[in-house]
Amino acid sequence: MSFSPTLSYLRSLLLASLLSFLAPIALIGGTIALLLLLGVVPGLMPFGQTCAAQILSFLETFGNGSAWEGTIVIGCTCGVVGALFDTYIFTVTHSLTLSKPLSK
Repeated sequence: MSFSPTLSYLRSLLLASLLSFLAPIALIGGTIALLLLLGVVPGLMPFGQTCAAQILSFLETFGNGSAWEGTIVIGCTCGVVGALFDTYIFTVTHSLTLSKPLSK
């Protein structure tokens, strides 16, 4: 086994973990920002504030009372799941590559 697939796998694993970590953080942050921007619209201010408070309350459940910590916990969990999925895909494609007969 050469060293090249190992570096390729580690690069893929790092990228999958990083993107899987950042995606829920961006989604949560964008949702809260959008709901807080609804507070500018006169008729939707109570709706936006109530929904943002509910999301922050949900995040506090995962973060021991801190919404920011809850967001980090959810991001880390998604990062681990992304790394596990990337490992599975690498294992399947690597085993398929090894079982393929050599062509002339």
